[in-house]
Amino acid sequence: MLLSGERAVTLKLTNQRVAAPPGPVRLAGAGGSVAAALAIADPALDLANPLKGPFRTVATGGEAAAAAAMTMARHAGLLPAFFVRDAAGDAETLCTDGDVATLLDPARLEVAARARLPVEASESAEIVAFRSPEEASDHVALVIGKRDGNPPVVRLHSECLTGDVLGSLKCDCGPQLHAALHAMADAPWGVLLYLRQEGRGIGLVNKLRAYALQDQGYDTVDANLRLGFPVEARDFAIAGRMLDLLNIPRIRLMTNNPEKVARLAKEGVEVVERIPLALPTNKYNEQYLATKRDRTGHQL
Repeated sequence: MLLSGERAVTLKLTNQRVAAPPGPVRLAGAGGSVAAALAIADPALDLANPLKGPFRTVATGGEAAAAAAMTMARHAGLLPAFFVRDAAGDAETLCTDGDVATLLDPARLEVAARARLPVEASESAEIVAFRSPEEASDHVALVIGKRDGNPPVVRLHSECLTGDVLGSLKCDCGPQLHAALHAMADAPWGVLLYLRQEGRGIGLVNKLRAYALQDQGYDTVDANLRLGFPVEARDFAIAGRMLDLLNIPRIRLMTNNPEKVARLAKEGVEVVERIPLALPTNKYNEQYLATKRDRTGHQL
């Protein structure tokens, strides 16, 4: 089996030299059946299968291919675990980490469509959709107000179906989204970048798996790591590309996350001001927000 480095830490494999983090790990003689493999790969089954191993790790047999597999699993919303075998003859399909990086390169994003979209916060808003040739997810920007020479108020908002649409109380995503839109309407102008990167980049199904782990007592950080994913898997270079296509080099960024400021600066976007976004908590999201403050550096 091939597993992510994060899942290997949970399984306590990193004391073996060939399993040194952070790269993927290959287990020898593990997962002889689908049921046995799932017990290793899916942390939701950890309580029912507490005694796993001991496992012996071996060389992956191809670091670039292993890394590509982990990236593809995350973008497909799958657990980062694979059955692997040594190639017998020529491979039918060859894919390297470089191939995947090329396909997912934000530079391939282009404006696909735009239209006027009256919304509750602003009846004169315009929506702009961005698409790359291979990526199925369309990212969108909502431009509010009349563009002038001043830097706009910008909010990077990662898709959250549970919070944005269903009104989940487990997070603050929905209230943040609507508060940001109204703040932009009160400013001269603003841009909401809605990034299709559900669950900090791990996808909806895996986010729900993380929710199940949170019900077992893990916080959002540890839940992601137990699933085998990094704590932060979003690609903020996408936001940089969207701003470039909109010809917006300078912004006032509405965020509580200083990492977003640093990541956008890396993409050549000048953040002239960070605007905090403070909202009340509820009994369901207090721990979630405390984890953001204490473990991921959010300034709340």
